Amino acid sequence: MLFFIPMKKTLVLGATPNPGRYAYLAMHALARHGHPAVPVGIRRGEVAGVPILQGTPPVAEVDTVTLYVGPQRQPPYYGYILSLHPRRIIFNPGTENSELEALARAQGIETVEGCTLVMLSVGSY
Repeated sequence: MLFFIPMKKTLVLGATPNPGRYAYLAMHALARHGHPAVPVGIRRGEVAGVPILQGTPPVAEVDTVTLYVGPQRQPPYYGYILSLHPRRIIFNPGTENSELEALARAQGIETVEGCTLVMLSVGSY
């Protein structure tokens, strides 16, 4: 018997072509685990073979937003993140933000303070 396991489209906010950054590693890990990922960042380029989108591009059917933008740089993205209506937002280490977490929870969006890379590696993504 075969089971279909839906993959979770993830928007990686803070994506970068720099291989020394965790957002870069997350894009590659998501690809290895079969999760479609949309990189959004301020730098032009590509990561894991996907062009990095800039600004606040429309993206449909986002399950998860994983943050690689520090809390001090998140406020301009609040409206954008919430407009995507994700099921959850992952606040990776260093991106924790109680204000955004409260806004998300008020809209029924799950918030997780965790590490995308660890979650993928242990099968809890």
